[in-house]
Amino acid sequence: MKISVLGAGAWGTALAIQAARRHQVLLWARDAAQAHALARERVNARYLPEAPLPASLAVAGGPLADACAGAELLIVATPMAGLRQMLADCPRQLPLFWLCKGFEAGTAKLGHEIARELGRGEVGILSGPSFAQEVARGQATALVAASESALLSEQAVQAFHGERLRVYTSSDPVGVEVGGAVKNVMAIATGVADGLRERAEAEGRVADAPGLNARAALLTRGLAEMTRLGVALGARAETFLGLSGLGDLVLTATGELSRNRKVGLLLAQGLPLDQVLARLGHVAEGVYSARTVLERGTRLGLELPITAAVVALLEGRLGPAQVLQQLMARDPRAEI
Repeated sequence: MKISVLGAGAWGTALAIQAARRHQVLLWARDAAQAHALARERVNARYLPEAPLPASLAVAGGPLADACAGAELLIVATPMAGLRQMLADCPRQLPLFWLCKGFEAGTAKLGHEIARELGRGEVGILSGPSFAQEVARGQATALVAASESALLSEQAVQAFHGERLRVYTSSDPVGVEVGGAVKNVMAIATGVADGLRERAEAEGRVADAPGLNARAALLTRGLAEMTRLGVALGARAETFLGLSGLGDLVLTATGELSRNRKVGLLLAQGLPLDQVLARLGHVAEGVYSARTVLERGTRLGLELPITAAVVALLEGRLGPAQVLQQLMARDPRAEI
């Protein structure tokens, strides 16, 4: 299969490395200087310095149309902020999947809603619990390809399913997208709890800190919050027990490589958000999606207490310790 991966960040590069072992793959970088560096050094020094590019992987910059020419499948690997433009610019006759997870700033729309607005068919999302570094190294990973078109989902399976990378299919792109967006917000909250615990332990105040019980509660109630929003938007509840729901939530909220969890950890240390983002050096979609997640839920009349607390933290209206205090002080209610 001829595949063009559009975007040379960590995740796009990792997926291109995997696919290039069995297919004819082109990795396209918008920045010409980055494309030249990738072609010359045969490694993505900024995003995946420990993962050499296979000799079979072609690299290009230049016009997007040239990168799409001759491809049978397009993979958009830009952040959420760039998805609308890519959907508008890519040839409409080519099937396309995107990798980004989140809601669009300003419109609070998911990827499939943007695609529908632009009149694009034959699109889907490839998602699931996946750190780019592990995929690039060939470590075992499972993803889900979600589309309203069963044939398109199967095309993603043909492109990427292999011995080290399993790809399942789903006909619920709404659920898969909501899971991928909301789990980032929950990972920030869990990072705050873990950061407060680490800080308290270092200062000898273990009894004052949230522990592993608190982490388990945040993950469980975060999954409930995610499901509540997803079902209200038309998703199936069972989707959130799968890879793009529970699976991605557990990985992003507890994994040491998680950028969104790192945001929470650093905020718990007392760093202001601008310094946290500067230190991170990569996009943490939860920072940009939290407000839009809350807006979508508010429009639907939903209660999203964890999301609301994270938004208040990011906007400076609550401190890290106050986030946990506010959540624990809520009135008792039935779990389901």
